[in-house]
Amino acid sequence: MTRRTTDVLLTATAPTVWGSTYIVTTELLPANYPLTVALLRALPAGLLLLLVVRQLPARAWWGRIFLLGGLNFSVLWAMLFLAAYRLPGGVAATITSVQPLLVVFLAGAFLGARVRALSVVAAAIGIGGVALLVLTPDAALDAPGVAAAVAAAVSMAFGTVLSRRWQPPVSALAFTAWQLTAGGLLLLPFALLLEPPLPALTLHNWIGFGWLGLVGAALTYIVWFRGVGRLEPSAIAPMAFLSPVTAVILGWALLGQALSAWQVTGIAIVLASIWLSQLAQRGAAPLARPAAVARQAG
Repeated sequence: MTRRTTDVLLTATAPTVWGSTYIVTTELLPANYPLTVALLRALPAGLLLLLVVRQLPARAWWGRIFLLGGLNFSVLWAMLFLAAYRLPGGVAATITSVQPLLVVFLAGAFLGARVRALSVVAAAIGIGGVALLVLTPDAALDAPGVAAAVAAAVSMAFGTVLSRRWQPPVSALAFTAWQLTAGGLLLLPFALLLEPPLPALTLHNWIGFGWLGLVGAALTYIVWFRGVGRLEPSAIAPMAFLSPVTAVILGWALLGQALSAWQVTGIAIVLASIWLSQLAQRGAAPLARPAAVARQAG
């Protein structure tokens, strides 16, 4: 197994685990606390990782870290929860699945990466696979919900590309700690002002928050940002298609939800699109960090 294959498989575990977010949120957490849940997923995990690394970013990096934390966590999670509340899950998942396609073009604009036709085709096929997987004929549209889903896709796309462009000279562990903490701090005032206090937490609530924070945030984002630093954004972004695949499989396995032939076809198409996205990068020269960032790291 090559180093690249190892990096791809390891990075893919992150969005696979993220697919458990929906079932954990609906089955284990208090309802109707989207900002508070996002806050408690990000900030405790970030502070815990900060205690481990015992390192703060250099002064010149603070602006970038808060921007990345806002894109990768604050805006992304807030918009995802808003879209989930305003739209049927299938509509929200289908709209946000345009993120890999956005990354292909953003990587060309911000990183100088070549926009490969096969990467565009793979992203488009993945969107179709997600639609087959989660979209239902009676799905209704809601303008604020659609806007939130689009905002989530744009936020994640920019977060992925800029996380590659701005690579501080630290480990993925430290990079994750900084971003989670920054994202949680940005969410804090909005959660306190816009949502009521949480009720007394049950054991199930604590298990849910523990899973989302320790595994679904801290551990998986260390793996994700490690992959962002080693692989091309156009190869990484389509892995996000694995999240709805996991969500559907968990719903079938744990909640007894039906799994139709169309959904099985959608899973196959999604996996094929991810394979095509990796094939598109075969033989591509590794992307170098921008010279300005490299000089600053030095």
